[in-house]
Amino acid sequence: MSVLGTGLIGIDLASKIMRSDHLDLRLVAGRDAASPGLSQAARLGMPVATRGIHSLLEAGEPFDAVFDATNALFHAEHAEKLSALDTLLIDLTPSRAGHMVVPTVNKAEIVWHRDISMVSCGGQASIPILSAITKAHEIDYIEVVTTAATLSVGRGTRMNLDEYVETTQEAIRGFTGVKNVKVILNISPARPPATFRVAIALLGKGLSTDSVRSLVTGAARDIRSFVDGFDVKACTVDESQAFIAVEVTSSGDRIPRYAGNLDIINSAAIHVAECYAVDRLSALGRRRHEQGNRTRGTIAQAHPNP
Repeated sequence: MSVLGTGLIGIDLASKIMRSDHLDLRLVAGRDAASPGLSQAARLGMPVATRGIHSLLEAGEPFDAVFDATNALFHAEHAEKLSALDTLLIDLTPSRAGHMVVPTVNKAEIVWHRDISMVSCGGQASIPILSAITKAHEIDYIEVVTTAATLSVGRGTRMNLDEYVETTQEAIRGFTGVKNVKVILNISPARPPATFRVAIALLGKGLSTDSVRSLVTGAARDIRSFVDGFDVKACTVDESQAFIAVEVTSSGDRIPRYAGNLDIINSAAIHVAECYAVDRLSALGRRRHEQGNRTRGTIAQAHPNP
C-alpha cells in the first residue's frame, strides 16, 4: 500500500494502515521534502519519498493499492499514470473521477473497479442514512449541512470546496434517486473547535417516527463497525419532515477528536482497502486450491490405481 499526499488526511491514513491487520504500508509520497507531514512520517519510521506520483512509478514494483490524498485537480493525472499497473486507486479527493463507494451501501462493487471515489466526509456520514430511508420511503427533497472545524480542513480541501459540494450532491442523487438535493459546507472558526457535524433534513411522504428512527439506528450501527465515533444526536419526524443530526469524533492518534471529518473518510477508505485485500487473498487461495486439484488429477492419471 502507498499513500500519495502528506497533508492531514495523508498522515492519518498512513497511521491507520500501520495499525491494520490486513494492510502493509510501503511508501508515503509527497512533493515537498520540507513539508511538515513528510517530516512527521519520517520521524514515525514510515518509508517516504519526495517525487509525488513519480516516486510510485519508480518504486520498482507496483503497489496493490494507492490512496490519493492530494487534490481533485491532480487525481485524473494520477489515475492515468497508474492505470497500466493493475493498482487499486482509492481517491480521497472530491474529483468525481472514480466509481463512488460508500462501504455500508455498495461495498460489493469494490472489486469491479480500479478507481474508487470516497465521495467526501459529508457523503460518508450522510449517504448510509439517506440510502436506508429512501429505500423505505418516498423522499422529495434532501438537504445536508456539514460543519467542520477550520483546524481540521487542510489546504487541499480548501482548494476543492466547490468540488466538495458538487461531488457530495451528485453522490446523494446517485445513491438515493432523489433529484432535489442541496449540500452546504460550513467551516467553523469557533474556539474550542467544533466537532464534525452533519445535519440532514428531508421532505417526503409516509414518514413515521418509528420507521425513520429504526432505519437511522441500523445505518449508524453499520457505520460504527469501522467508525467508532459515529453518533446520532437527533432524529425527529413531523408529518412530512424528518431531521437527523450526527456527530463524528475522531479516534485517530494523529488527529484531534473534533476532526471527525478526517476520521470518517479515512476509516471508510481503509475499510475499502481491507475488503479489497481480503478478496485478493481469497481469490489467491481459490486459485491455489484449483491448481492443487488439477495437479492431483494429473498425478492420478499418470499413476492409476492397479
